[in-house]
Amino acid sequence: MYIEKRKSGKNIKYYLVHSYRDINNKVQKIRKYLGSNLAPQKLEILTKKARNSLLNLLKSLESDVFEFSLTEKQIESLNKYDDKITIFHFNEKQWQQFTEEFVYNTNAIEGSTILKEEVPKILKKKETNDDEEIETKGVAKAIEYIRKTKQDLSVNLILKLHELCFKGSKHFAGKLRNVEVVIRDRGGEIIHSGTPIENLDKELNELILWYKKNKEIFKPLALAAIIHNQFEDIHPFQDGNGRVGRLLLNFILVRNKYPPINILLEDRGEYYYTLQEYEKNDKLRPSLNFLIKQYKKTLRKVTTK
Repeated sequence: MYIEKRKSGKNIKYYLVHSYRDINNKVQKIRKYLGSNLAPQKLEILTKKARNSLLNLLKSLESDVFEFSLTEKQIESLNKYDDKITIFHFNEKQWQQFTEEFVYNTNAIEGSTILKEEVPKILKKKETNDDEEIETKGVAKAIEYIRKTKQDLSVNLILKLHELCFKGSKHFAGKLRNVEVVIRDRGGEIIHSGTPIENLDKELNELILWYKKNKEIFKPLALAAIIHNQFEDIHPFQDGNGRVGRLLLNFILVRNKYPPINILLEDRGEYYYTLQEYEKNDKLRPSLNFLIKQYKKTLRKVTTK
């Protein structure tokens, strides 16, 4: 924020100004009028009051992230990314291969020590008491669920996916968090703060409302990327947000008869970068380019195409 001076005749008007980038990556400014011909002490007092007012306004803008409007040309540009995907439908054998690949990678991204070659054996077990094995089987159940469910995206579906993944390994499976969460980098610096607890219901419902209004406007790849990225931004669970978010990504794709996408452990760094670009700079294109590359890798691992 900074002070802006404007001359008006013999007077000088003062404004507190904040610049930010909107969802279209355009610079926008919001101003708060402070007064005319202000003495330094008076200007300082009014600036402090105005800063609090602007911060409250910014919070409301952040919570209304899905109220943005894009031009037809901008939507068309995002939808063109779908043209880079060749639709390929998996048979049952390929779905099994995808499930094993997805389960391994999505859990490994979050720190699981299960080896890739162990996944098929664990999925065949009837019972297991080990938390990592429970989550291996749980994610596989969640994949089966998004393949076959008839229900559309909802808060209940999000809770169901979390429960399927973590029932038996986490006491809060299927429940929204009641604690604040932050994500830190390896140096301990906070790189993301989840939505405050008191706003969780509101922002999740806004996510669903935006989806219902826009699911026929955006093509599946762009739609899935937006839902996934915004879900990760909200971070509604105490743990397991990454896995549920990647399941939601594939739920949108599969529901629209698109093939699923596996995000590889080896590409975790680029994946996190795209999430940061979305959160910090409102950029969706890095996510779309990344997903297209992951889709091509998915096909190479699951099929002979």
